[in-house]
Formats: sequence, C-alpha cells, structure tokens
Amino acid sequence: MDSLLRKLIETDGISGYEQRVRALIQKEISKHVDRTFMDKMGNLVAVKKGTRKGAGRIMLAAHMDEIGLIAKSISSDGRIKFTTIGGIEPLTLIGQRVSILAKKPLNGIVTTAEMLDGNYIETLPKLEDMFVDTGLDRKQLASKGAEIGTVIELKQDMGMLNDDIFYGKALDDRIGCYINMQLAKTVRRIPHEINFVFTVQEEMGMYGAKTSTYEVNPDWAIAVDVSNTYESKDMRLLGKGPTILVKDAAMIANKCLDDTLRGIAKKNRIPIQLDVSDLGTSDAMTISLSRGGVPATVVGVPVKNLHSTVGAASTKDVRNAIKLLSALLRKPPKVCLV
Repeated sequence: MDSLLRKLIETDGISGYEQRVRALIQKEISKHVDRTFMDKMGNLVAVKKGTRKGAGRIMLAAHMDEIGLIAKSISSDGRIKFTTIGGIEPLTLIGQRVSILAKKPLNGIVTTAEMLDGNYIETLPKLEDMFVDTGLDRKQLASKGAEIGTVIELKQDMGMLNDDIFYGKALDDRIGCYINMQLAKTVRRIPHEINFVFTVQEEMGMYGAKTSTYEVNPDWAIAVDVSNTYESKDMRLLGKGPTILVKDAAMIANKCLDDTLRGIAKKNRIPIQLDVSDLGTSDAMTISLSRGGVPATVVGVPVKNLHSTVGAASTKDVRNAIKLLSALLRKPPKVCLV
C-alpha cells in the first residue's frame, strides 16, 4: 500500500473541517507545482503552468471532505445524540468507534439503548435511536469541552483484504485526492495550465466546487472521484477499470470529454467502465453550471460500501485512473463544447 494513500485515508477531515487533509496535501504537492493557494471557502488550488501561452486552462477536482457526525443533544447521563454530516447509511454506524473533537478528543462508541444493555435488537434502529456512549455523564463531558455542535469523527482501521483490494474510511474521495497528487508529480511539460483543485464540503452540497470553479474559470474540467459498485448487474466492478460518467441523478456528462477519454483508453489498452446511475451526483455537476457553463465529466474509481463507515477499492483501478488521466493531460483536447 502506497504510504501517501494511507496517510490521506487515515487523516480525518469531515465536511467543513478539512484543515488537516488540506495541510497534508499542500505539503506534499507544493514541490511538484508552480504555486498553491487557498480560496476563502477553504479549497486548495495547485497550479501547474502550461508550456504554451494561451493554450487554455484545465481543472481536475477532487474533494477533501469525508462523511461524519455532529452532536445535537447531550442527556444528563451523557448520551450524545447526533446527526450526520453528509449521507451515511445508518446501519453501518452501529458499534462504530468514534472520536469526539472536544478540547481533548474523547473516544466513544455508537450504540442504542438495547445494545447498551446487551439485549437483542427487535426492530431496525433508526438514526434517532442511536447515540454515542463515552462512559461520561453530561457534566464530565462539558468539563472536557464536549457540547452541542461538537464534531464526531468515524474511526476505522485501514488495510488490505488481499494483494489488490484495500479498505478504510474516507475512500470517497481521498482516492481522488491521491490521483490528483500523483498526476501533479508525474505529468510534465503539458501545453495547458492545469489546476488541481481539492474542494471542501462536497458531501454537504458540493459547495467548494462552486466557488473554486468561479475562481479558476477553466475551459473544461474533470471531477476525479469514486463511484458505487453495481455487482447485482455485473457492472462497475472492482478491478475492472476506472469509471467514466455518462449520466447520474443530476447531470449528463459532456460527450466530447467522454468520447476523448474512451478513445484514449482504447488506444492505450486501459480498461474502463461506463457509469450510468439514478443516484447521487458529484462536484462535476456544480462545476458544469459555473459561470457560463463548463464542459465536465467524472473519472471515478469503484468503491464497495460507498457512504458507509468502511469501503473497499482496487489498487489496479487507481493505477489505471492515473494512466487514463495522464494520457489525457499529455494530449488534451483544445475545446470540448459538445
């Protein structure tokens, strides 16, 4: 497992609290680009100048934030009720270890009243049935700085299921951040200016992509993200290549960019999978609606158990996504309007 990918996955950065992830990325990427800057929203932009003046500007966006929880009430006996930051499948939270970001981080476990007392769960628990137990009461929690609005991070080990498949939290979208960083490191002497953008608050509403796209003003853009698997239909499988978005719940991808990517994949014998989905969307949708409109699509890496406390992905898919995007950047299209 690549040590940088491990660092990215294991560093915590819930939507709105991406500071540690941003600091890690900025430290690692600065030596491979011409300049970096942070906008007022908290997005990190790493600029690599092109070799030909007037050749255009490309944006590759990956979001730094991950899903998490936030305290909304604390009972006298210390049960911390919470709501989610981003979309999380509630069932995956049962038994989850968490870190409560008080003045000094506190450890806790997500449980229910039945589980706490060792009873069998007879009805499917809902989010409102769950709480975090720390072993402390409300006064003790308050003395340590835990209060309403305190952020709660999901804790999860990261490792390998086998020689190819790795697992961990925050694969959505630290995988995309890693791909962007590898591209910044390896792609040299390209005609276009490339803006590697690491966005905030994608999980809350793709807000960072909106402000950063307005700032960068690209000719076209690609969201480097992940996609859910569709194993029941033998589609979007792990190890079968990165995905190219055709359509999701909120956007139709730019056909010119998709056709260009498919041509590159065929020429270079890079396996790809087409992504047509009825659920979800990505930074690409927000990017495409910025200013007068920006041609955009998504290159993704399939992830099992997406939007749960632990996902799984293929190192082969990550490597092939890097190959695909590297080839695109070496010979990018001059314009992709239709």
